[in-house]
Amino acid sequence: MPKMKTHKATASRFRITRNGKVIRRTQGGGHLRRNKHSRMRRIYKKNVVGDVKSMRKMVRRMAPVVDNS
Repeated sequence: MPKMKTHKATASRFRITRNGKVIRRTQGGGHLRRNKHSRMRRIYKKNVVGDVKSMRKMVRRMAPVVDNS
């Protein structure tokens, strides 16, 4: 059986904490910042901790080896 390959897009967008929670960036902050309020731009800088079981399962399936740093 061949080695399981890591989905690099998933590995770059998600991190997994020691407790198994998923950390990701807030969606929608990648472009068109000029039209957004400063409060929204501040919110986009922060990471979101997702503790949804389905999200954890999806990340583990796509990227079994995710860097925890």
